[in-house]
Amino acid sequence: MTALTIRDVPEDQLRILEVRAARAGKSLNAYVLDLIVRQTSKPTLAETVARLDRETSAGVSTVDVLAAIDEGRERCPESRT
Repeated sequence: MTALTIRDVPEDQLRILEVRAARAGKSLNAYVLDLIVRQTSKPTLAETVARLDRETSAGVSTVDVLAAIDEGRERCPESRT
């Protein structure tokens, strides 16, 4: 596993992290590692939107869809209502 050094952490934020780590019964290292793992385990909103865009993109146009509907109606005229 790779080591990570974070420089210039404001004292106030460091104290908050130390207190939260102590309350969780963890070392500061374990607590911050848990934060990193939890944060990187879920996709960001932008990543989710990009995935949905990829998954929902259709390879057909509206014109193609309408043409297929018309073709289906021509083949089966009794289904018209």
